[in-house]
Amino acid sequence: MLVLLAGIFVVHIATVIMLFVSTIANVWMVGSSWNSSYHYGQASSGLWLFCNTTCEELSVSGGDEASLKAVQAFMILSIIFSVIGLVMFIVQLFTLEKGKRFYMTGAIMLVCWLCILVGVSIYTARFTGRLPGTTSSHHGYCFILAWICFCFSFVIGILYLVLRKK
Repeated sequence: MLVLLAGIFVVHIATVIMLFVSTIANVWMVGSSWNSSYHYGQASSGLWLFCNTTCEELSVSGGDEASLKAVQAFMILSIIFSVIGLVMFIVQLFTLEKGKRFYMTGAIMLVCWLCILVGVSIYTARFTGRLPGTTSSHHGYCFILAWICFCFSFVIGILYLVLRKK
């Protein structure tokens, strides 16, 4: 049981770190900048900045601004819930009796899972394939990390709910 708890704790910490990286870094979409006769280099876009040769604030059209703000908000909420879940895990491990542990932690992680799902789904629906000033764009590592965190937070949340019985 101790090995299982340690494994879940390590995966939970990895999820928190990956959520921080995916939200802060600006590599959700990556593309090549081209002019008619000159290759400029790589361009990337995140939730906050657009980077080509220099980074500047991400500008979106009026209709997509609310979607971008929603993605930013849900990703920040997922970080908050994941950190709260980690703290709750440690607190519940030492304070609650067997059978009552990890119920709140599991619920918090499932809320984190839901926030990641909503945020990344909105980004997928509204911003995939659209990187201004590039010819071909694809998803960057932050987008992939966010989906990995989606899977990890779901598995961790379910495991916490199953462990509350042991």
